[in-house]
Amino acid sequence: MTEAREFTDLPLNPALFQGLDSLGHVQMTPIQAQGLPALIEGRDLIAQAPTGSGKTAAFGLALLHRLDVAKIRLQALVLCPTRELADQVSKHIRKLASGIPNLKLTTLTGGVALAPQLASLGQHAPHVVVGTPGRVQELLRKRVLDLRDVHVLVLDEADRMLDMGFEEQIREIVGKTPKQRQTMLFSATYPDSIRAISSNIMRDPLEVTVEGAERQSTIDQRFFDVDPAQKPAALAGLLMEYQPESTVVFCNMRRDTEEVVSSLAHLGYSALALHGDMEQRDRDEVLVRFANRSCNVLVASDVAARGLDIDDLGAVVNYDVPNDADTYVHRIGRTGRAGRSGIALTLCTPRELPRSTQLAQELGISIRWERPTLAALRPRSAPPATTVTLRIDAGRGDKLRPGDIVGAITGDAGGLPADAIGKIDVFATRSYVAIKRNHAEKALARLQAGKIKGRKFRVRRI
Repeated sequence: MTEAREFTDLPLNPALFQGLDSLGHVQMTPIQAQGLPALIEGRDLIAQAPTGSGKTAAFGLALLHRLDVAKIRLQALVLCPTRELADQVSKHIRKLASGIPNLKLTTLTGGVALAPQLASLGQHAPHVVVGTPGRVQELLRKRVLDLRDVHVLVLDEADRMLDMGFEEQIREIVGKTPKQRQTMLFSATYPDSIRAISSNIMRDPLEVTVEGAERQSTIDQRFFDVDPAQKPAALAGLLMEYQPESTVVFCNMRRDTEEVVSSLAHLGYSALALHGDMEQRDRDEVLVRFANRSCNVLVASDVAARGLDIDDLGAVVNYDVPNDADTYVHRIGRTGRAGRSGIALTLCTPRELPRSTQLAQELGISIRWERPTLAALRPRSAPPATTVTLRIDAGRGDKLRPGDIVGAITGDAGGLPADAIGKIDVFATRSYVAIKRNHAEKALARLQAGKIKGRKFRVRRI
């Protein structure tokens, strides 16, 4: 039997082809080609696959294929390490399910109010839940979530969930699901902790690996020998030399993220910090600004960046050498995705040299040490981001849609050209629109003076 190459080669529920068409999926990625035939048959699966390999579509199609929307019962549960990843997975599954009428998918994560989630579950059971382990466990203990009819369980980024201390919650949740379920486990790395949990919760799983070599071939990994005091100048020098359109800089310590942002902002970069002590709304705004290119450097701690999914990320910089090989793999896997080229730059002080040596041995790579060009730390010497973000204090709850915002900015005499507008994000109570920098003041003045859908809302630049 020849291996399936296109989705039409598979015996999928025909309703799923509408969603695949809308997402532009035709040819299967390696993880989909290797895993989907077995998943459609109901087999358990352990997949070691990097971010950007097409794993969400693989498990999304598999769980939707087995769904019976006539049964108002929770039938599929997807666990993710972070709210951001859960939101992204939910959006992807909803698009895949666009041809399935009356499907109810509920996202259950921490960091947001519990009351709306309780209200949604109280109306009628969802068919699919995508959630974080902590919030799912909380709702189970409140007896508002029933897992007795779950026949598909997905653990996405399982290595990150264990790193974040969710093993106890995962075991409790799995214990509430039927033993005769289908289980899928996806992980960028495959440490002993993953082997241990998979042996306890899975039945004769198919193991699929998308080789890391494929990822490494698209990522230019470089290592730089620096003195501790030179790190800020070395980072600036690398950013100016390589000029990536968007960069994530990883720090091992939360306190260092703010210091690095201050140093980069002094030079003129549109830099923002992302760390675990931030309020959820501030975190959301940082991620919106980075995704819409009004922030060109994101300085993050590992915990805060888990689940971060930015398309076409130009470069990853390790401001500090990570503590282990798994973390390094996960960090650099955010660039060079889907066959694109990417850059991973690591700064290493003499004190961090043993860690670098250990990392190279574990990953089987050879390090060719370079000395970075140190930038002169002159104020406003760096290029700012190409766009500016405007925040509108209105959202889905006000029936606001992206088209309404576009119309308010471009309509009537004196409107801005449509190509001045970038990405638009509409949340429950707030909306964000990216505007090209040279049009930002005019767009702000127009929105503040005018109306959107006949109503005035507070608008400001962030």
